[in-house]
Amino acid sequence: QVQLVESGGGLVQAGGSLRLSCVASGSFFSINVMGWYRQAPGKQRELLATITSGGSTNHADSVKDRFTISRDNAKNTVYLQMNSLKPEDTAVYYCNADVVSGTYPRIYAQNYWGQGTQVTVSS
Repeated sequence: QVQLVESGGGLVQAGGSLRLSCVASGSFFSINVMGWYRQAPGKQRELLATITSGGSTNHADSVKDRFTISRDNAKNTVYLQMNSLKPEDTAVYYCNADVVSGTYPRIYAQNYWGQGTQVTVSS
């Protein structure tokens, strides 16, 4: 079983910064794409950024000038550096990962979500 655990959320004033972390644990061979999403009350879950195992990144236009995704493959960890935070960034932030696991020869990729971490930005 694979678990994703986020941390680093909290309350911050507008203009401040936070760094979210997400650690993958359990039994698996590798992690392909990892990503960050967020969901504000009454809104759909929104994709913020993704990063491949090779380090290629994509960021949503709405955050690309303020948020940066990165990962440490040796630590099975993905990060989201968030700068110049705004009250509209208030949401629950979720980690997502495509994890390769199984027992040879039955190897498969499965998608996992973390439990979410609350980010609240005050004006």
